[in-house]
Amino acid sequence: MQRKNYFDYVEEKLAILSIRVKNRGKLNILDVHMHSENFYRDFINLLYGWSLENANNRLQNIEAIDLIDDNVKLIVQVSATATKTKINNSLSKKSIEEYAKRGYTFKFVSIAENADQLRQQKYNNLYNIGFNPKKDIYDISSLEKDILNLKLQKLEEVYQFIKAELGNMPDCVRFNSDLTTIINILAEVKLDENEPLGNINMFEIDKKIEFNKLDIAASIIDDYKIFYNQVEKKYREFDKMGLNKSMLVLQSLKKMYIDALLKNKYDNSDLLFVGLIDEVKEIVINSSNYFDISKETLEACASLLVVDAFMRCKIFKNPEGYAYVIT
Repeated sequence: MQRKNYFDYVEEKLAILSIRVKNRGKLNILDVHMHSENFYRDFINLLYGWSLENANNRLQNIEAIDLIDDNVKLIVQVSATATKTKINNSLSKKSIEEYAKRGYTFKFVSIAENADQLRQQKYNNLYNIGFNPKKDIYDISSLEKDILNLKLQKLEEVYQFIKAELGNMPDCVRFNSDLTTIINILAEVKLDENEPLGNINMFEIDKKIEFNKLDIAASIIDDYKIFYNQVEKKYREFDKMGLNKSMLVLQSLKKMYIDALLKNKYDNSDLLFVGLIDEVKEIVINSSNYFDISKETLEACASLLVVDAFMRCKIFKNPEGYAYVIT
């Protein structure tokens, strides 16, 4: 489901940015804070259709004001610190008075901390500027709730923006992955459609496809099941690199399948099958040992592994008496 893919990507990148802002703030490294101000200016403008500008373009270091939109009369403070004291201090600044007289609304955006408790507080609004804590205090969670309700076309715009701004941002931790190693190995293989399949029982595989109601995904299985022997050979090579390597990869695929079932991540078997391929690709891309291979090659190799796991009884239910190998 594309909506889920877009939202999951945006949620992950905003979460990583939030963690980086918080951790760097503790070390008094504030470069990310500075860039986040402009990032959130453009992000919020896209999300809500505002025309916020950086207040520093008018006057350097205006107290309590980071962004201004004269069209809808908004002033916004973007902060990594989210406390009642912080907001009270901002509302008491002399710079607020002018905008209060002109009918502006004050909004507070927390970019590192949850602000649920702040929305329940009462504040000392010295100049009586427009400010309703319940709707004028934002945090990552409240922004994500609004993103979740966007129409698909708008959600895609947000996704493309986040991808452009944060897509190359390094993850907090990147691990070496055996799954990625076998993908890298398969990426170098010239697949031969004419290689004999030997003792593979295609009737049993077709029966399992029907049993699991894989109507659309059946075409993916048909495309890649013919390469079973070549995958088997590469697994044997892989096992020479370390004890139980292929078994651990197959078990990781099985766990992905079980997790998806337990969390009801997909609406039907076809979506589950394709979803597993996408999850394999995501793990590979985010692994420290990932080689830069083409999108098409990664798609094919991920499909090979998932189809192979399907044939080997690791994922999806087996019909009674299922045996993909003829003995």
